[in-house]
Amino acid sequence: MSAVAAATAEPTADCNLCPRLASFRETQRALHPDWHNAPVPSFGAANARLLIVGLAPGLRGANRTGRPFTGDFAGELLYATLKKFSFARGEYGAAPDDGLELVDCRITNAVRCVPPENKPEPGEVAACRPFLARELASDGLEAVLALGQIAHGAVLGALGKRRAAFPFAHGALHELGPLLLADSYHCSRYNTNTGKLTPAMFEAVFTALRARLDARESRGAILSA
Repeated sequence: MSAVAAATAEPTADCNLCPRLASFRETQRALHPDWHNAPVPSFGAANARLLIVGLAPGLRGANRTGRPFTGDFAGELLYATLKKFSFARGEYGAAPDDGLELVDCRITNAVRCVPPENKPEPGEVAACRPFLARELASDGLEAVLALGQIAHGAVLGALGKRRAAFPFAHGALHELGPLLLADSYHCSRYNTNTGKLTPAMFEAVFTALRARLDARESRGAILSA
């Protein structure tokens, strides 16, 4: 796929931009022919005001179900939090047909294919950059939440920003021109089990995001009145 095509389309089911990931995908297709086993598409309306960027599909989560953060622990925490802050409605049933809907929110990953041991290589993040850049260019987007340092770096790279100018830190808010970039530790089971990320810490990030988005909406309403 050419760079131009990649900038205007989702990755194909047999995307071969990353040979290591393509090979791993073929292995999983042979082992689990009933799984999604393909690049995982973004979830949510394309014109959402909030974009959440994760690392990559989990092997038994999104790679199995075909929907970001669906089918593993990270999704349980993420979708419960989104619902609490009115970014989602319905019940999360850990399946793409559970009827859960996002509200003014969209979810994607820095790397669209599942990597071995959930560890994408820098070149694989770079190969997926055009797809992320396309998401970030969406009309109406106002804020981005990066889940983890790799996602944070991927967002900055897709926007052409210097990483040193915007260091990652849990709870940090970075003004990137018209976009607000928020940082959180990834909502993985490992981070929650070790106490690196607690539900309260995660919710604090969403409290700040919701306040910022609501304030922008209020200012816009006043200016248009």
